[in-house]
Amino acid sequence: MTLRLGFIGIVTGDMAASLAFYRALGVPIAAGQDDAPHVDATLDDGVTLAWDTIETIRGFDPGYVPASGGHRIALAFDKGTPAEVDSAVAALVAAGYPAHVEPWDAHWGQRYATLLDPDGNSIELYAELDAN
Repeated sequence: MTLRLGFIGIVTGDMAASLAFYRALGVPIAAGQDDAPHVDATLDDGVTLAWDTIETIRGFDPGYVPASGGHRIALAFDKGTPAEVDSAVAALVAAGYPAHVEPWDAHWGQRYATLLDPDGNSIELYAELDAN
């Protein structure tokens, strides 16, 4: 049996705010879904992101309690070049989303930055550094 990732699910307390953040990040989310209980969007590489409201999750898991005290999962997006990491962070900050960790050159050979989505999920942007 082959194991294949079907989608990455994000539980949100505010669908409109979450979708606005991911649209600003560049996720192709169709308009008119800000009040939907469930939303799917497929990235260029075929990975699907899916959002559900807390109420939707509680519809089949009544005892669901959102995580607290820090993120439980991080989504990392390869921006291709260090300049694109910097540009993407600058654009998101200009759109009102503060950087959690400003872009920096990590010792493992990547330009790396972290933002938090409106629900506190860690969103990592990275790119390989040029070899010296």
